[in-house]
Amino acid sequence: MEVISIERSTYEELLTSFNSFVAKMKETASRGNDKGLDDWLDNQDVCQMLNISPRTLQTLRDNGTLAYSQINRKVYYKLEDVEHILHVVAGRDKDAKKYNLKTSSL
Repeated sequence: MEVISIERSTYEELLTSFNSFVAKMKETASRGNDKGLDDWLDNQDVCQMLNISPRTLQTLRDNGTLAYSQINRKVYYKLEDVEHILHVVAGRDKDAKKYNLKTSSL
């Protein structure tokens, strides 16, 4: 075993720097924990919010209408992205209702 000796002042500077580094790492880690998944929605939430089926939601993902992120097999959506396409889905519902009214009157 090799023994290295340093001056007390050098050791204290090193210790201060290390403690500062540890404090910064803890702060960074706590900022990451605060975000969580509070601003994210899962498939069920989006389907209920847009009043659509899971298959329609899949289509919105596939054609690029709705952005998403995937962690393992779980899919998440940003609330702002879902709100952004809310009018698109509502417009499709209106078109479908118009179509149903025309066909029912024939």
